[in-house]
Amino acid sequence: MVNNVKENEIKPSKPPDNSQIELFATPEGVLAIKSPVRVKILSMLRNGDLSFDEIVKLSGRAKSTVSSHLKAMSRDGIINSRVDPEDARKKIFYIQSGYIGKLHRQKLQEDISAYIQRYIASENEPFEFFRLIFHTLRISLLNQGVDIDPILYEAGLKVGDALYEKVKDPDQSTFLSNIAQFWKTHNLGSIKIHSLKPITISVTDCFECSGLPYLGRPACAFDSGILESLFSSYNQEKVKVLETACYALGDKACRFVIQ
Repeated sequence: MVNNVKENEIKPSKPPDNSQIELFATPEGVLAIKSPVRVKILSMLRNGDLSFDEIVKLSGRAKSTVSSHLKAMSRDGIINSRVDPEDARKKIFYIQSGYIGKLHRQKLQEDISAYIQRYIASENEPFEFFRLIFHTLRISLLNQGVDIDPILYEAGLKVGDALYEKVKDPDQSTFLSNIAQFWKTHNLGSIKIHSLKPITISVTDCFECSGLPYLGRPACAFDSGILESLFSSYNQEKVKVLETACYALGDKACRFVIQ
């Protein structure tokens, strides 16, 4: 009898995606750049201003390709240009946005997988499942070049507006205690007050970012929005919240300074 069953073929494994995502801060918010061509162009521009011809030569890309990417990044506010002093017909390109850092796609995927495995090995608490969903969605979106920090920040402001009536108190100590208790009750983390001038708050086991991979930048846009709203209402004037430490920066807790 002829054996028609084919032996299992060993398929070549898919090579790891070692491409990078670069993050830039613009007046419109943080932009994630995932195009390899744009990443390369921006890497060159971080070393110094370049003319169009220099970018074409160093990138090894066609003029039409380079031109298309330069126009798109100019529209996004990442780069800008000025007239070449030696030839008014030409332009010199430079970065006008703030460079935040870079992420590696493969590392992000490995961190997501590790986080899921830790959850499966745990007691599978419902709260941890929702944290898992939140972090996985956030990292997956970032991996696709979509940064949701501005959305989280705006959502935090709205939550803070609604929350203020619940935690407000004319006594500052009681007000701070109420905020800490709310964080604890709702599994948002454990708050500790380090200073009153300026008010400096740390959060351990932060719901928003503990468990996230290293991002090289603060990641608590939602918490920052809540705190900014609460303290703006309390002080009856606009305040700013600066996150100076974060799990996503490799720190052991998040820290916020109310300015």
